[in-house]
Order: sequence, then structure tokens, then C-alpha cells
Amino acid sequence: MASRRTRALGQTASLRETLVSAGLDPRLADLLDAMPHRLIEVEPRRPFRDPGAPRNEVMFVRSGILAKFKPDASGGRQIVALRFPGEGILPRNGPAHYGIQAVIRSEVMIGQARDFDPLVQQHRELQHFFWCTVQRNEEVGYEWLVNCGRRDSTARVAHLLCETAVRMHSGDDRLVNPFTQQQIADITGQTSVNVNRVLADMERHGLIRRKGRDIQFMDWAEMLRVGSFQPAYLEA
Repeated sequence: MASRRTRALGQTASLRETLVSAGLDPRLADLLDAMPHRLIEVEPRRPFRDPGAPRNEVMFVRSGILAKFKPDASGGRQIVALRFPGEGILPRNGPAHYGIQAVIRSEVMIGQARDFDPLVQQHRELQHFFWCTVQRNEEVGYEWLVNCGRRDSTARVAHLLCETAVRMHSGDDRLVNPFTQQQIADITGQTSVNVNRVLADMERHGLIRRKGRDIQFMDWAEMLRVGSFQPAYLEA
């Protein structure tokens, strides 16, 4: 069935390429890429999907980063998960009690559960792929829980930067930081003022060097140690 696309944006990699790079067989990636869908450009300044809304759609990130967030009673929020290119948000029964917002300008493929679910049911390899994806997301969630619950403020930020570098395939020497200080605070359970202090301390102690959004890791091994970061959970 032919894809229903809105328009091509910039030099974005195809969904097929991002899924294949995530480990999906090219033949199956072709099936998902051909599923009826829209391509939406999502701006980061406001929620893309509100908490409590029905979620009978599947999303795949083609470029940028999406965040799942949960609001609290005081109007604040906690970012509870991130989705990078090639990663997705699967359909669910009933409303989702989290919102979705772009961290940076993102291009997202959106399809309907009525088209996605039969594909998965018909192909055991797709079932296995998405089961592994769910397991990996669960492992990331456990790591984030430990990060916010047990690590100190410096370790929380160091761990987030290390994880982001790995998930963005940036290597161990440099990262184009996609986050504002408020977003880092919303992920690590701190205030933006405290995040600013932590980043300044990390720079003063020779862990990183900053120039605009560019972060250079001056000692990757020490970053791993400070953040208690062991990347094996990202390979689940």
C-alpha cells in the first residue's frame, strides 16, 4: 500500500534506514515504511500529545528527539523517557497517562494502530523486534529510576550526557547537547539552577568543555565513572 506523506524535510534519513540501523531486517523495515502514515514536523515549544488522550497510533522518530512526560499537581513535569531516531512509541489500549513533546524540532512518522497491529501479528520477526524494543525501554527506565533516586546531582547529569552520546552515536569525545538546562532538570529531577551549577563544576574539574551546545568530553573514562554509566543496558 502506498505511503501517504506530507513532504520531505531537509536531509532526514528514511524510516527504513533508521529501522535497519536499529536492527530490523530490511524486508520488514520496508513493510513498516510502506504502511499508510503521515510525516509531521513537531516543534519543541508545546506538547505534541496531551496526557490522558487516546493513543491508537504508532509513532516513529525519523529525526530529532521526542520526550514522554508526566505532569505533577503543581504544574511541573518529569520527563520519563526519550525516543531518538529509529525509536518509536507503540499503540496502547485506552488513554495514555503521559504526554509527548519534542526536545528539539523533530520529524515523526505517525500511523494508525489499525494498520500497524495486523503487520505485527502477521510477522513473528516483527513481534520479536518490538518485544526486544519493549525490554530495552524497560531497562532504560530502570536505569533512570536509579539515576533520580540514588545518584547525586553530578552523577545524574553525567549519566544523562553519557547515555545521550551513546544513543545519538556521537562517540566518546563530543556531543551536540540537544537539551536545555530546564530539560536536563526535568529528566534528572533537579532545578535548572542546580543543573547550571553542575555543568559549571564539571567544566571546572576538567570533565567537559562547552562551546555553545557543543560538549567535548575531556576524559570519557572519568565521565563513565562519575555517572556510574555502564552502556550494556542499551544493548538489551
